[in-house]
Formats: sequence, structure tokens, C-alpha cells
Amino acid sequence: MRRPLQVTLLVLSGLGLLHASLFTDLCLRYVKPSMRPMLVASGFLLILLGIAEAWSRARQHPGVDDHPIDQHHTEHPEEHVGHNHSKVPRVAWLLFLPALSLLFYAPPALGAYTASRAATKAVPVRDAFDPLPATSPLPMTLTDFTTRVQQDRKRAIKGRTVQMTGFVTPDKGSEYWDLTRIMISCCAADAQSIKVRVYGIPALSANTWVTITGTWHASGTLGTSSAAAALNGVTVQKVAKPVNAYQDALPFGTPR
Repeated sequence: MRRPLQVTLLVLSGLGLLHASLFTDLCLRYVKPSMRPMLVASGFLLILLGIAEAWSRARQHPGVDDHPIDQHHTEHPEEHVGHNHSKVPRVAWLLFLPALSLLFYAPPALGAYTASRAATKAVPVRDAFDPLPATSPLPMTLTDFTTRVQQDRKRAIKGRTVQMTGFVTPDKGSEYWDLTRIMISCCAADAQSIKVRVYGIPALSANTWVTITGTWHASGTLGTSSAAAALNGVTVQKVAKPVNAYQDALPFGTPR
């Protein structure tokens, strides 16, 4: 790859990273917030490398192409027919696509499409549960609700009105849909999902963030693994996507 192309690619990639991690919140679509400083540092490093490469070329070959024709080439042109390495391989131009996409087109955040294909995160095993607060509706995470339904032998969740927040994952042709949260440990590549099935309320469009209230949908034996992680919906309200969208936690804040 010729030096001018290398310089351009380094600088574009650096600018793309800074656009996604420093000047916008686009990086939070694909990585945890704790990764953001490293992305910013990587963006600056790529730009500095590009500048250093350009400066080095300017000092070594001022006004001269990277591959000047030497006298040996001139005297014996037949030895070099078909071996001109000064041209940029066509495949190298494809490297510009990911760099430009960071600047001008960012893929959408993980959502219903990913959730329908991502591995389901196993709920933790618990031997004891604290008493549930008397608050009604009771705010819960999807994991807490599932764990209570399937493992709490005291069945404290029975008859309680709970409130949970997630995004809509429709199931075409079914009488239910899934309230979903996606969790990532590092980045989008290790995404896992947790779902609670919702009955009694028509599904909104895929990826719509909602807060829903309802009671446990009786299916299986409450307090055992046969119990369905499902809800009889009572109310549903559209909400903004929270900042901690890639955690199964009570929501807080909204992206800038």
C-alpha cells in the first residue's frame, strides 16, 4: 500500500473513532461506557501516526514519488514487466469503508434483531430472597423478576403488580411479545439477552422502549423452574432509551 493511502486511512480512522467516542455517543451502541476512554485515546493515536507518517515521507522524499524509477529499471525494463508495485491493490480501497462509516454512517444499536438471535443469559441461582418492598407497582429488573418467579419458594411475587423497562421484541403471529434487555460484558460481540413474555397488551413496533406494569402470568408452578417468565400486562408506556441500555438494571437517564 502506498504511503499517501496509508496516511489518509490512518487519519480517517482516527477521526472516525473520535467522532464516535468523543464528539457523539455513537460508541455506546457497541461498547460499554468504560471502553470510551480507550477509544478516544486510540483515535488520537491513529491521527498522530498518520501525521508522523506524512512528515516522515515529506522529509525523505520531498516532491518525489514513493517508488522512483532507478537506473537499473531504465536499463533493464524487460526484467520488471508485470512487477510494478507502485499501484495500490484494489482490495486496499475497501479499507476505507469502515473508516468512512464511522464518520458518515453508524450501524444501528443492538435491538430486537440481535435479541432474537443472541444467547439467552442464564439467571443466577439464589437460595434466599429478601422480603419484597410494599411499593406498588414494584420496580424490578427482568432478571430479578425471572429469578423470583422461578426460584422463590415463598412465592412472594404472586399477585404483586410489578413494573419493568425494556424494548419490544415482537413474535409475529403470536399472542404475546417479549420485553427485552440486552447485556454486554465488553462489546456487541458478546451480547446476551434476557426476556419476559408479555400477554394481554398488543405489541408496539420492534425496538420501542417501554415501561410496562402487570402481574405474573400463571404458567407452570410458581417458585420452580417450570414457571414461565411472563407477565399479564396492565399498562404500557413509551419511554426514552436509558443511558444504561446494555445492562439489566433499573433505568436511569437518557442519552444525549
